[in-house]
Amino acid sequence: MATTTAAASNAAFRKQLNKVYGFYTGGFIAFVVILAILEQLGLNRDWIGFIFLMATIALYAGIGIMSRTTDAAEYYVAGRRVPAIYNGMATGADWMSAASFIGMAGTLYLTGYSGLAFIMGWTGGYVLVALFLAPYLRKFGQFTIPDFLGERYGGNVPRFLGIVAAILCSFTYVVSQIYGVGIITSRLTGVAFEIGVFLGLGGILVCSFLGGMRAVTWTQVAQYIILIIAYMIPVVWLSVKQTSVPVPQLVYGYQMERVTALEEKLIKDPKELEVRKVFADQAAALGEKLKDPKAALAADRAAAEKKLADLKAGNALASQLTAAEKELAAVPKDEAAAVKAWTAAKTAAEARDKPLAGMPRHGQIFSGDPKGDAKAQTTFDNSRRNFLALIFCLMVGTAALPHILMRYYTTPSVKEARQSVTWSLFFIFLLYFTAPALAVLVKYEMFSAVVGASFDSLPYWISAWNKVDPALLSVADMNKDGLLQLGEIKIGGDIVVLATPAIGGLPYVISGLVAAGGLAAALSTADGLLLTIANALSHDLYYKMIDPNAPTARRVMLSKILLLVVALAAAFVASQKPADILFLVSAAFSFAASAFFPALVLGIFWKRASSIGAVAGMVVGLGVTFYYMATTQPWLRSVFGVTSPIADNIWWDISPIAAGVFGVPLGFATIVIVSLLTPAPSAKVQELVEHVRYPNLAGRAA
Repeated sequence: MATTTAAASNAAFRKQLNKVYGFYTGGFIAFVVILAILEQLGLNRDWIGFIFLMATIALYAGIGIMSRTTDAAEYYVAGRRVPAIYNGMATGADWMSAASFIGMAGTLYLTGYSGLAFIMGWTGGYVLVALFLAPYLRKFGQFTIPDFLGERYGGNVPRFLGIVAAILCSFTYVVSQIYGVGIITSRLTGVAFEIGVFLGLGGILVCSFLGGMRAVTWTQVAQYIILIIAYMIPVVWLSVKQTSVPVPQLVYGYQMERVTALEEKLIKDPKELEVRKVFADQAAALGEKLKDPKAALAADRAAAEKKLADLKAGNALASQLTAAEKELAAVPKDEAAAVKAWTAAKTAAEARDKPLAGMPRHGQIFSGDPKGDAKAQTTFDNSRRNFLALIFCLMVGTAALPHILMRYYTTPSVKEARQSVTWSLFFIFLLYFTAPALAVLVKYEMFSAVVGASFDSLPYWISAWNKVDPALLSVADMNKDGLLQLGEIKIGGDIVVLATPAIGGLPYVISGLVAAGGLAAALSTADGLLLTIANALSHDLYYKMIDPNAPTARRVMLSKILLLVVALAAAFVASQKPADILFLVSAAFSFAASAFFPALVLGIFWKRASSIGAVAGMVVGLGVTFYYMATTQPWLRSVFGVTSPIADNIWWDISPIAAGVFGVPLGFATIVIVSLLTPAPSAKVQELVEHVRYPNLAGRAA
C-alpha cells in the first residue's frame, strides 16, 4: 500500500513538474520574441542587455525563494525525489560551465582538432560515471563524496582528505565561473568588470544560500532550458545563412573543406605576409633591446622625455601632450621591469609572426609530421601523446568531480540514478555535438566576411568587445593599408560564442539571449560548486568530525554562512583577473582524478580496500600530480620558488595540465599494495560493499 501511494505521489509530482517547466519554456520564448519586437521598435541595446540580466537573475532568485528550506535532506540532497530526466537536465546545467558554454567552441576555433580532446574527455567521463560510480554511490546513501569516503573507509582521515581535495578542485573551478559571470554581466550592462562580478554573485547566492540543493536543482533545470535555446539559435542561423541547411552538424564536413581552402589562400596572401613581417621586425627590435637592457631603457626614457618636452615647447594640442605623457609613463621603471616587459612582448610578437595569426590549420590532426625529419616526428609524437593524456585526465576527472557526483544522491532510487546519467549524457551531447560545427561556421564567417573589411566600417561588435576587455578582442592596422587582415585580429576564445550572433548579423536581442545562456551556464555551475564547498565544511568537517550532536537547523545555517564567505572570497579572486586561471581550472580535473577516482572505484568494487590503503593512495596520487604541476607549470613554479630548469622536471614530455596521467595509476597501485599489507576492513564494511556491488543479495534496502 505504501509503495503504491509513493508511486502515485511521484507520478503526480512529475506531472506537476512537466506542467510548470512547459509553461516556463513557452513563457521564455515569448519573452525573447517580445524583446525582439521592441528592438525593432527602437528599444536601446543597453536596455535589452539590462532586461535580460535582471529578468534571468530575478527568475533564479524567485525559484530560490520558493525553494527555501532548513530541512537537512532537502538542503543537502533535494529530498531525494528528483526524477531522472530533470536530474539529467540539472546535471547538464551543472556541467555546462562557463568553460563549456563560452570556452568550448572558442577553444575549437583557436586550436582546431586538438580542442576535440576536451569534448571526448568530458563526454567520455559520463560513461565512467554510469558504469562505475553513480548507481553505487546512490546505494551507499550519503550526502557528499567526503561523507562516502568516511563511511566506506572508516575514521576521519579519509574524510578529511576528501574535504581538502573537494575544496582544492572546486574553488579554482568556481573562480573561473564567477570570472565568466563578470565578463557577461559587463557586456550586457556596460558596467565595469569588477562590478559585474558582484552583480552576478547575487544571482548565485540567492539560489544556493536559501534552498541548498533543492533550490539549486530546480534553478539548474530552468538554466539548462535557457542555455540550450541560446546556444542553438545562432549556430542554426549561421548554418542556414551559409548552406541553407538548418542542421549545423550535417554541414560540418562541408564547411571544413571551405575553411581549409580559405586557410590556404590566407597563408599565401601578400597582405598577411606584410603583417607577419611587422611582427617579425618587432620581435627582432625587442631582441636587440634585451641584449643591453640598461642602455636600451635609458634611450627609451630619454626619447620619451624629449618628445614630451618638444611638444610642450611647440604648444602642442592637449591630446598630443596627454598621449606623450602616457608614453613616458609606460616606460618600465627599472631594468628588471624592462626585461620582463620586453621578453613578454617579444614572445607575443613571435607568436603572431606565424601563418593564420598563430592558429593551426583547423583540420590538422597533430603538430609536426610523422613522415618528416626527426624534429617533426618528435613533435608529432609529443602532440599525440599529450592529446591522449589530456583525454584520459578529463575523462577520469569528470567521473570524480564532487559537485557532479553529488547530483546522483538526489534521485528517488538507484534505478533513476542510472537513468539520470543517461539523460545527463544526452543533454550534454546536444551542446557538445554542436560546438565543433559552431567553431567551423564562425571561422568561415570571420575568414570570408570580416577579414578584408575596411577599418572605417568594422562591425559594431568589435568595438563593443574591445571596450569590455582589450585582451579579449583587439584589432590594429599593423601594415597601415586600411584593411583588416587576419594577423591584425587578436581574439580570445572566451568571446567566440558570445559574439556569434553579431558575427552572423543577427538582431542584438539574440546577442542578449546568448549572453543570458552563458550567464545561466556560469551561475548553474557556480551554484553546484559553492554548495559542494560549503557542504564539505559544514556537513563533513563540522557535523561529522567536530560536533556530531549539532542540530539540523544549526548545520544548515552554518552551511549558508560558509557558502556566503566562500562566494565572496571567490568573487574577490575573480575580480583580480588572476593569471593562468584557465590552467588552474583545467588542472582541477587532474586533481579530482588523482585524489578521488582510485579511492572511489576500489571502495565500490574491491571490499579488501582498506582505510590506510585509501589514505596512502589519495596522498600519493594527489601529491605526485601536484608535484608535477608545481615543477613544470611556469606560474606555479614562480609561486613555489622552483628554479631548476623545466626540462629537468618533464616526464615523457607530458604537459602539466595532464599531470593526472601519473597520479591516477600510482593512486590505484598504492591503494592495492598498501591494502594487501594492512588489516582488512571490518566484516560489516565488507558486507556493505558486497550488498552495493551485488544488489540481489540480502541486505540494506537501496
